[in-house]
Amino acid sequence: MKWNDLQTEACPVARGLSVIGDRWTMLVLRDCFLGVRRFEQMQERLGITRHVLADRLRKLEANGVLRRERYQERPPRHEYRLTERGKALYPVLVSVIEWANAHVPPTGAPSVTLVSRETGEPILPVLIDMNTGKEITYRTVTALGSD
Repeated sequence: MKWNDLQTEACPVARGLSVIGDRWTMLVLRDCFLGVRRFEQMQERLGITRHVLADRLRKLEANGVLRRERYQERPPRHEYRLTERGKALYPVLVSVIEWANAHVPPTGAPSVTLVSRETGEPILPVLIDMNTGKEITYRTVTALGSD
């Protein structure tokens, strides 16, 4: 199966991965959440080839995750901004950060600590069910198909 064919799969994991499922895409999104918006800045920070970065940005724009805005007329230059759809991916990134810090720790102290904007104190993210307020884990939730 081709990567692009995943967009039409019934499985939501496959459809989601068709948009964000490669390392460069997630790193581009990480940088966007950190306020990096310009192509040259992204390329420098990531060490990615121009071709691969342009491909990932086009894909994210086509999927409504980023929007391109012109910031300079001559020569034409654009920056990339997260859309509401893109901003909705923040909890995914937070989950990856938390999982990596717990299960694939770096040598020494964690390179990223998530803190509350309000208090400045470290946070401990958990995924909860808004209906019950209970934590979502593999033991508390199961996925039912639409058969």
